[in-house]
Amino acid sequence: MAANSSAAAPADAAPLKPLQGGMLALMTIAVAFSTFMEVLDMTIVNVAVPHIAGSLAVSPSEGTWAISSYSMASAIMQPLTGWIARRFGEVRTFVFSVFLFVVFSMLCGLATSMPMLVVARLLQGAGSGPMVALALSLLLANYPKSKQGIALALWAMTVVIAPVLGPILGGWITDNFTWPWIFYINLPVGIGAAMTTWFLL
Repeated sequence: MAANSSAAAPADAAPLKPLQGGMLALMTIAVAFSTFMEVLDMTIVNVAVPHIAGSLAVSPSEGTWAISSYSMASAIMQPLTGWIARRFGEVRTFVFSVFLFVVFSMLCGLATSMPMLVVARLLQGAGSGPMVALALSLLLANYPKSKQGIALALWAMTVVIAPVLGPILGGWITDNFTWPWIFYINLPVGIGAAMTTWFLL
C-alpha cells in the first residue's frame, strides 16, 4: 500500500532544493513576471471597456462583464489552489496555470462577440487563480531561510505595482494599437515564464 501511495504522489511533491546564483535570479524573474501579469490583467481592461464595447457593438455597461467575469473566476479558483497543488504538485500546477492563462488570453484577443469574450475571460480568470499563491510558495521554497524576507518583498512589490500600472498600460495600448493587444502582450511573458519555471524546477 505504501509503495502504491508513493508511486501515485507527484514527482515534485518533495521539498524543493533551494536554487542559487543566476538560476535563483532567473527563477525569481520568471515567477515575478507571472504574478505581475496575472494581477495586471485585473485592471488593464478597465480603461479599454469603451473601446471593447464599441468594437463588439454592446453598451459600456455590458462591456464591464469582461472585468467582473475574470475577477469572479479567479476568486473562485484561489481557495482550491491548495488542494490542486497537493494533488498534482506545485510546479506542475503553476506551469499549467500559466499555460492556461496564456491560451485564454489569446482567445480573449480573438473574441468577435461579447459572449465569446466573457467566456474567454472566465476561463482566463480560472486559469490565473492559482498563480499568485503558488508564485509566493515557489519563491519561499527556493530561497534560503535567511533570504526569504527578500522573496516576500519582491512578491509584494509585483502585487502592489501591477494594479497601478494596469490602467496606464491599458490606456496607452488602446490609444496606440487596438484593444486585443492588452491580451496579446501576455503571450510572450507567459510562455517565457512557464518555460523558465518548468526547466529550472
